[in-house]
Amino acid sequence: MDYEQTRHFMIEQQIRPWEVLDPVVLDLLSKVKREDFVPAIYRSLAFVDMAIPLGNGEFMWEPKLEARVVQDLALKRSDRVLEVGTGSGYLTALLASLAMQVVSIEIDPASKEEAEKKLKAHGLENITLKVGDAARDWGADGSFDAIVLTGSTPVLPEAYLSRLNPGGRLFALVGEGVMMKAILVTCVAAGACQRRTLFETKVKALAYALEPERFEF
Repeated sequence: MDYEQTRHFMIEQQIRPWEVLDPVVLDLLSKVKREDFVPAIYRSLAFVDMAIPLGNGEFMWEPKLEARVVQDLALKRSDRVLEVGTGSGYLTALLASLAMQVVSIEIDPASKEEAEKKLKAHGLENITLKVGDAARDWGADGSFDAIVLTGSTPVLPEAYLSRLNPGGRLFALVGEGVMMKAILVTCVAAGACQRRTLFETKVKALAYALEPERFEF
């Protein structure tokens, strides 16, 4: 399999049509080897437009979704990033390639260890991986310039908005069933945030995600 040619086709046929046109992001996608983060049994599917099983009921996002997140967060080299859900570690690698530091929280210890091995093999040293439940909040590492939730949540936890520095951005997939919206929240000033809907999609919910209040009769 010619990985470089297939990677090129992925970028041209999947990524660009999804309005990912930032040359920095496109260059990054060509350099970070996605196939290295895919489970060996699915390596031949590394560039297919599909969610790839990671085990334990978890999935690696489609390439176009990963690319949109990175572009929409508009990371700067000075940014501290919080990632909720390390998964395969591929999105972690993309974020770390653009930011100053990434703190990534994974609820499954085995997944954390596997991702850590792959990230170290790629020489990325500005990443801190931790095991924990961060579906509703993560207050252990201070504030951040960007936050990304890699699983959906029926309700966006307001606690995360208080973790954003002024100018900070948060990407989340909010909703249930087939109706989930990707939103970007920007902290324009202390205590003031703006929300923008980016697109619709569907991904697995975070474990222990915040649920809406439900009425009982």
